[in-house]
Formats: sequence, structure tokens, C-alpha cells
Amino acid sequence: MQTARNADNHTANAPDGPIRQEGADREDAELALATTRYASGLTVLTGDDPDADAFARALAREAEATDAAFALVFFSQALMSARTLAAAMRLHCPGLHHAGCSTAGEITPAGLEERHVVATLFPASSFTAVSRMMTNISSAGMADITSEVESLRRSLREQSAGTLSGRVFALCFIDGMSFAEEATTSAIHWGLDDIPLIGGSAGDDLKFETTTLISNGMAASDSAIVVLVSTEIPFEVFKTDNFVPTTEKLVVTASDPDRRVVREFNAALAADEFAAAIGIQSGELGPQTFASHPVVVRVGGEYYCRSIQKVNSDGSLTFFCAIDDGIVLTMAQPKGMVESTRQTMRRVGDKLGGIDVILGFDCVLRRLDAQNRQVFRDMSDLYRANNVVGFGTYGEQYRSMHLNQTFTGIAFGQRHAAE
Repeated sequence: MQTARNADNHTANAPDGPIRQEGADREDAELALATTRYASGLTVLTGDDPDADAFARALAREAEATDAAFALVFFSQALMSARTLAAAMRLHCPGLHHAGCSTAGEITPAGLEERHVVATLFPASSFTAVSRMMTNISSAGMADITSEVESLRRSLREQSAGTLSGRVFALCFIDGMSFAEEATTSAIHWGLDDIPLIGGSAGDDLKFETTTLISNGMAASDSAIVVLVSTEIPFEVFKTDNFVPTTEKLVVTASDPDRRVVREFNAALAADEFAAAIGIQSGELGPQTFASHPVVVRVGGEYYCRSIQKVNSDGSLTFFCAIDDGIVLTMAQPKGMVESTRQTMRRVGDKLGGIDVILGFDCVLRRLDAQNRQVFRDMSDLYRANNVVGFGTYGEQYRSMHLNQTFTGIAFGQRHAAE
């Protein structure tokens, strides 16, 4: 069995940032590169030009200006390849530790976008971060991943001189085509003890071919990255979805768990049975249909979405998550996405006394469903109003669970804005 390899271990101590400002980076204005600075000290750079070198140079300048030593980088592979971006980061940002992944759409300070690159800088006076990439996760022993996470926790304590300043949260990014998200998320959770975990599975602009992660100038598939962050900035980890279960049941009666493929529901061809349940012909099934008609499974008294990725030529269905014979799926009825998300963010804001910025990981199927229901612009406006930055995922991680059709996020409060 292949052992998960520790590919890197990097740290950042990160200055109280200036009050939020927005505008084009002047030295790279030809790239339409935008810089947004938040009261918590976080800085976000976004661009839609494929010049990875120019983006990395601008990121290095901003990191130096804000004394940032760690960055999250999310990017569309339709804009630039992971290896091109990783090489540019290695060349122009040799002292800036970073982690990130490819996407299925981006969330920028301007709202929902496509074919963009988004980088978030963590200032060294307000944040201490350590991260590690683990490769070969589809064949790795889960105990090895747990051990790597425990080692990462020790690294964070060492970086913090033995005592962690403030609270700690964990981010994880996982290859969205690895078929290993459930086991990997569970193994990471075990190693974290009581540290809250959120994250997202990397995407590839709905091609469903290859997703890629980057870390410290490296690019790899079949991998996962864990980032531990300690900060005195107040934060709240949360999730939100927009579906309610119905009485319609689909029982998996034939499947290929290793490939996440369901061949039969209720002893009938999977595509035909699913199509009949939503009142259409199987030939009409596609990503938009699956986005608007989720199925859920009950675990521990709660319902979690188990989204369908695609219909195959033999009438089977490929899922975004683990599936097996005997699982009982329930057809779900979506509710108002805009209002349910707004209510969740309002509750989070009330807890924090106001939201400064949110790192968000949003299932690509929510984006497709928003387009179906003609609320895409409303969702984009809502994210912009709540200062959400992040990316569209092929799955979401929340504590010990790998989820679908969910928004997971971490909201940072406005303590520094009031001081």
C-alpha cells in the first residue's frame, strides 16, 4: 500500500491590515488585476488574464507590502495550467508559502466568476499557518494521513512557541476526481481532534477529467492539502444548503462503489428510474437536471446531499460521493437558495457582530441550479455583499463529512475594524 507522502510543511506568521480598499493593481493594470484589502488584514487579488508570471509577480509585491507569508490560490485550469502557475509561484514568490487548487468557478470580491485566479494573503501579525500536501491519497493508508495531520498540529505548536495564540481552524483541499474524499476527510478529522475542518474538492471547469492541487511551487493530482491556521481574529465555521427531503425513495440495488457508479435503483436501470422520479425522459438528464433535483441520505438523524455527476452511456449514473448497494436515497425538493443562504449568513454575522470576509467553498451544482432558477445574479450579489471569496467545488468538507450541493465557509469578524 502506498504511504501518503509529506510533500511540504510551511509556516506563516502573519499585520493588522489597512481598512478595506479596492482597485486595480497599478503595476499590472493591463491584466485587469484587482486588489481588495479587508479590515481583518486579509488581502485578495483576482485576475482573468492567463499570464501566470505577471500574477505571481503582483502577488509577491502585495505579500511584501502586507508582510504576508502565506497565500491560498484558487484558479481555473481553463485560464492557466496548474504547473504553469506553480512554476511562476516558485520563480517569483520563493518566500511565500502557498496552497490551493483548480476550480469549477471562482468567487471573487466582485461575485461569481469563471476563468479567474483568486489569491488570498494572510498577514503575519494576525495569522499563523502551517500546511502539508499529502500525495497518492487514493492508495494511501488512512492511518498515515491521520499521522501527518497530527504532525502538522505539532508543527503549529512549535511555530507558535508552544502556545497557540487565538483559536485554530483547519482547511482542506482534495482532488475532486480521486474518489477518495470520504476516507481522506475522515482521516484528516481524526487527526485534528477538536479543531473544526472545512474545505472543498478541486474542480476542472466541469470537464470531469483532471483536477490539480498546488503547494509551495509543486503541482499534483491524487493529493490533498491540509492547512492549520491560528488567529486571534474572531471566526465562525458554518455550512448551508437549500433542500428538504420528500417521501420519494430510490434504493441502490446494483452499484460499483470503487467508481461511484450506480447501475440500478429499485432493481431498474438507474437513469430510467431517476428520470421517472422527476417526470422526464432519461435522454433529458444532464448536469442542470441533477443540480435542480438532488437526492439525500440520512445519517445520524440529519440529511446530507449525495449529488449525481453525470449519466453514462449504459444508463448508469456516476455520483460525486461514495455510494454502495443498499443505500436508501431520498428525492429532495430545493428551497429558495438565495433566502436560505442569506439567513445563514445573517445568523453568522449576528454571532460575530458583523462579517469582514468569508472564505467560501460552494458546490458547482449550486451554481448550476442558480442558473436554472434564474437567481445566479442574486446569488452573486449576495456573495459580494457578504465579502465572500473562494471557489466552486466538486464536493465540500465539513468537520468529518464529505458533502455535496452545500456551501461551507469560515467567516471572519470585524474586531480590527472597530479598534
